[in-house]
Amino acid sequence: MNAPGARRERAANAPSARGLLRATLRTRRRQFLRLAGWSLVQAVPALLSGWLVARAVDDGFLAGRTAEGFGWLGLLAGSVLIGAWGTRQATLHLAQVVEPFRDDLVSLVTTGALRRSAHLGRPADTAGVARLTEQVEIARESYGAVVMFVQTFTVTAVSVLLGLTALDPALLLFVVPPLTAGLTLFLLALRALAARQRAVVLTDEAIAEQVHTVAGGLRDVTACGAEHLVRARTGARIDGAAEAARALARLTALRTAALGVGGWLPLALILFGAPWLVDRGVTAGAILGALTYISQSLQPALQGLVQGVGGSGLWLLVTTTRILETTEERVTLPKSTPPKSTSPESTPAKSAPERTTAPPPTPATPASHPADGALELRHVTFSYARTAEPVVKNLDLTLPPGTHLAVVGPSGAGKSTLAALIAGLLEPRTGDIHLGGAEVGALDPAHLSDARVLIPQEAYVFTGTVRENLTYLHPAATPTTLDGAVEEIGATPLIERLGGYEAQVDPGRLSAGERQQMALVRALLPPTHLHVLDEATCHLDPPAEARAERAFATRPSTLIVCAHRISSALRADLTLVLDGPRHALGTHDELMTTCALYRDLIGHWDRATTSVPS
Repeated sequence: MNAPGARRERAANAPSARGLLRATLRTRRRQFLRLAGWSLVQAVPALLSGWLVARAVDDGFLAGRTAEGFGWLGLLAGSVLIGAWGTRQATLHLAQVVEPFRDDLVSLVTTGALRRSAHLGRPADTAGVARLTEQVEIARESYGAVVMFVQTFTVTAVSVLLGLTALDPALLLFVVPPLTAGLTLFLLALRALAARQRAVVLTDEAIAEQVHTVAGGLRDVTACGAEHLVRARTGARIDGAAEAARALARLTALRTAALGVGGWLPLALILFGAPWLVDRGVTAGAILGALTYISQSLQPALQGLVQGVGGSGLWLLVTTTRILETTEERVTLPKSTPPKSTSPESTPAKSAPERTTAPPPTPATPASHPADGALELRHVTFSYARTAEPVVKNLDLTLPPGTHLAVVGPSGAGKSTLAALIAGLLEPRTGDIHLGGAEVGALDPAHLSDARVLIPQEAYVFTGTVRENLTYLHPAATPTTLDGAVEEIGATPLIERLGGYEAQVDPGRLSAGERQQMALVRALLPPTHLHVLDEATCHLDPPAEARAERAFATRPSTLIVCAHRISSALRADLTLVLDGPRHALGTHDELMTTCALYRDLIGHWDRATTSVPS
């Protein structure tokens, strides 16, 4: 099926925003009925105000009975107090309708973002952040506003029409036609307003996605000299958002016209037709009461409806539609280019570029488990764009099982890139990487996940128990094994402070160092052949860092540490110095003699960290 046809089929089968709103009305009918009941109390002034003013004028002040006139106005004041009480109760009951709707939207957005991000070969759904943090809140606030404005206008309009009928049915001739015309004009403009509003939402999403992409690759943008391209693309997104906002603003003039026809024209018509009404026997009090109905009740209610539905209502319709679209959307990949499988343990921050070597005529059979932690890189070259300077160039590296390697270099030299290449998250443009005799790129994702663990600089801790966070990569770990790993990393005080293994973890309450300690315990548990620490101890103090690295070094696995301090390099068997396409390998003493960059790095490191803790 072609792409447009697939989109039409998804649109036909997916629930609409209107369907979702109707379902909300059905499932929360009781809450809506209670809200409607309080809206009737809220509308008491709208029902009685004009009639009470007419009585005060005709039966009181014009008849010479001033006290009776003030009595009628006193009843009007009482009705206003009753209406204020009804407004308060209606506002309180509104939360019972709005908050469950927000919870439904959060579930839809989360489900859609996870579903889209889980497709192999596709980047994470970063625009889902805009939907969750911005669009859901917009929909929540808009939903509450629309419910309140629509219900208030409906009850008020009915009350005003009943009150005008009670004063004199002839007054309806001056109110109903312009009110109908104003509502019709407003409803006809809604479709065009919705289209403009949708454009604003989509451009906001595009900006959020572009900012995420740029923020995650600033170092690579600078390294590739692509600032002008990024500036042009980001500027185009911002210009598009500004134009969409201007187009929406131009169309909002129709809302003002609808309000003028439906809310202000009846006032002018009654004033213009006052002589004719008086000739028909309509009293001065009735005319004044009709003006009160329109100016104090109908016009504010219509203004709230036009501004609420024309503003909040359109935001509600557009954002809800967008949420439903992204929830139901499926990713269809071309059959001719099947996605390359990646590890389920982590998602790469950057998509790996295609290799320049020709693909084999038949797909490679996934290799078996790596035999050990022997690591071999053969002529590995990698760059983030075909025309960019390689980050890693012609790198040859052979490490026997159990080797402890430190990787050092200035910021942007390629340390994290090399870590991602070794872990199989990026694919080299040329060359091969072997772990335990098996090519990393040909390994089955599950076997690769069992064979290596990569810990990035920003450790990930999720909401759940301490035990769930620590045993995430090794659920079968025994209590003794878990206790031993916690003790080796030095995380025992942290676990005790949190309340033990069954305590709930709030990631926001943990410091960066505490999150790193939990990630280090998690990585130490599984019996893997290779551990890659990409500045995974940068938030720990030197003694804690030394203890954590020593825990990994005592394992039979190969250990690669992207060094944060010189002490990490001094503890390693070998040190690899990276400087973009240039590199040097050796022991500390060898590199001090042969590598000027290494000597320069030693000079810039804090002298307090140059001693290796015992």
